[in-house]
Amino acid sequence: MIKLFKVKEKQREQAENSNGKPPVKKQTAGELRLHKDISELNLPKTCSISFPNGKDDLMNFEVTIRPDDGYYLGGTFMFTFQISSIYPHEAPKVKCKTKVYHPNIDLDGNVCLNILREDWKPVLNINTIIYGLYHLFTEPNHEDPLNREAAAVLRDNPKIFESNVRRAMAGGYVGQTFFTRCI
Repeated sequence: MIKLFKVKEKQREQAENSNGKPPVKKQTAGELRLHKDISELNLPKTCSISFPNGKDDLMNFEVTIRPDDGYYLGGTFMFTFQISSIYPHEAPKVKCKTKVYHPNIDLDGNVCLNILREDWKPVLNINTIIYGLYHLFTEPNHEDPLNREAAAVLRDNPKIFESNVRRAMAGGYVGQTFFTRCI
């Protein structure tokens, strides 16, 4: 057994000395799966993905959603994704960077989407999550809220909800909360 470790160490030394660089860092299973997911993305034209830390950091990226239907038509919403090394066995951590008046997104950017919590399964992928986020903007759900106030307004008076969404997206106050322009 000890000889095996010495052989591996010698191979590593030869690899370092042969090209003057340390051996390439081995990718985790999560990184490999994420690379596959990203290469197979089939996003709607209203969604885009970017890598603010460069393509070398696939585990942290941003998704921009520009809904083309519903209450949030014309808005631009940015989400950050943080992927753990054990992905897909753990759901990505997703936060909304754009402050938004929405029943399923609180003012801190936390997102209430079942596939990011209890319904996450390793067969799901990044594409599924992005479509789920997009769906939150085309069909907000007042039945499973993070922002209970917005959910109550959507449930009880959709016209006032629509007015609040427009005011928030244009850059203004809804109640005591100020929203920056996202149109």
